Amino acid sequence: MGKRITGAFAAMLSLAAFSLPASANDVPFYQGKRFTILVNYAAGGPTDIEARVLARHIGRNIEGSPAVIVQNMDGAAGLIGRNYLGEIAPKDGTMAGYFTGTAFQYANDTRQHRVDYLTYEFVAYQPGTSVYFMRTDVRPGIKHGRDLLKAQNLISGGLGPDNAKDILLRLTLDMLGVKYNYVTGYKGSQGARLALQTGEISFYSESPPSYRGVIEPGLVAKGEVIPVFYDPNYDGQRFVDTNQMRGVDIPTFLEFYKQVKGKEPEGELWEIYKTVIALNGAMQRMIVLPPGAPPGAIRALRAAVDKLNTDKDYGDDATKTFGFVPEWVAEPDVSARVRKALVLPPRIREFMHNYIKNAPRGH
Repeated sequence: MGKRITGAFAAMLSLAAFSLPASANDVPFYQGKRFTILVNYAAGGPTDIEARVLARHIGRNIEGSPAVIVQNMDGAAGLIGRNYLGEIAPKDGTMAGYFTGTAFQYANDTRQHRVDYLTYEFVAYQPGTSVYFMRTDVRPGIKHGRDLLKAQNLISGGLGPDNAKDILLRLTLDMLGVKYNYVTGYKGSQGARLALQTGEISFYSESPPSYRGVIEPGLVAKGEVIPVFYDPNYDGQRFVDTNQMRGVDIPTFLEFYKQVKGKEPEGELWEIYKTVIALNGAMQRMIVLPPGAPPGAIRALRAAVDKLNTDKDYGDDATKTFGFVPEWVAEPDVSARVRKALVLPPRIREFMHNYIKNAPRGH
């Protein structure tokens, strides 16, 4: 009799298991949710262009297939969007930042961050570079990139004195010994691009998405601007190739410097330049969740970004839109790796503080 009761009880348990609803752990984290990608620069710039291509494809790669939208929040060289994500944005995994320039800005000056950037959750990052170009009507007339060295009344534009873009623009010109004026504070590359087109500035840089998608087929094709060089990728020990510039006939800054100076660059400015591109270039684009984001959201987003690396539709869309396929680093140790890189030696931070403080003023 006891055996029959035990058997009947087991059968009831088995039947109950089939009739119970799935537990919360069995439901994909993003199922039935809307996911917002927050871009820390204005619409139409390189960060926005890349983010919108990613947004078109990441939803079907996230388990649960959430609806995906893009929101722009520009200003203060990307700082407003970054602070918003840490302070005000929901912490439930429904909003993530698609950021540019955040790694270097924090490493250089932590005081601007109302929420410590080291407490954010870093989902993935993408190495990148910038292409430098100038107006061809700069006196005495620019016909080749090497003519930069004889430019008169050159005006370099920027997004903010402490922005990595501005610092690299200034460092390259200072190493080359080119005299220039400096105008900064544009809200994003789209604003700076308009200033370049109207002649308010004459020297600027953009990352490959907007250079290859907007500048090259537009301003370069019309003869209004000419490319000069681009930043090489640097891993802290050696210079490495980037697929973002394959097939483009533009020298790296190192190659350009050797062409016009007949030797390799050296000295303090060169060491600082390598430090900046090692951090900013290695982590030019970052996908970031706010502090306290649920582990399930981190895992789901990281897995989805990793899938994009082999997503043919995403690759084809990216190639068509801006000429290359982004290479995302989305390993499980990304947060630890980023946090370690965000701490610069005191002497580097002191130099950068003085370099920013002593930036030349606009014309």
